[in-house]
Amino acid sequence: MEKDVLENHKRYLARKELYKSFGYDIDRERASIIKQAQPIRGNILEAGTGKGYFALELAKAGYHFTTFDISETEQAFAKLNLKYFGLDNLVDFRIEDGECLSFKDKGFDVVFSINTLHHLMNPYKVILELIRLLTFSGKLVISDFTKEGLMLMDKIHAIEGRKHEVNRITLFDIKKYLIENKFDIKQSSTQYQDVLIAQKGEAK
Repeated sequence: MEKDVLENHKRYLARKELYKSFGYDIDRERASIIKQAQPIRGNILEAGTGKGYFALELAKAGYHFTTFDISETEQAFAKLNLKYFGLDNLVDFRIEDGECLSFKDKGFDVVFSINTLHHLMNPYKVILELIRLLTFSGKLVISDFTKEGLMLMDKIHAIEGRKHEVNRITLFDIKKYLIENKFDIKQSSTQYQDVLIAQKGEAK
């Protein structure tokens, strides 16, 4: 196997172990989100690939999907992660700006945004774009860290010599916004993750 794939996988395993040392199990949290989002069918989009942790779980579950990120560097890590497991062929990787996406209206049945919200400079613009992409019966699945989860990320970034940047818009703010836009919401929480599953009322 290629050297860069193996080296990236070692970094991935080290990051997972660091998370787990604080009690945060990436695999369990991601699998829980996928379970709660069922049924998952049709065209699937992930908004915010990052290093590919959620993309990997979706691919392991056998889904074909599109994922985008504004960062080519981050998405390069994600591609290597999926390549290690031989799953990169299931994913269409795109470089896109979440505030102005090139995808056509109502092109996706399920849209995921996992641990991306707190990074966004203009969260509502991105959410509007994701809503635009949903089919009439489409499902928007948004998950982000709880306050305890954000504190954990601060610690982990500090260990790695970085600062964890967080905006002021919370998942609670987005929930209110979606309800105002006639979405029905299912919500759940773990110690480190909040999850919203939003669908238009007539899609029930």
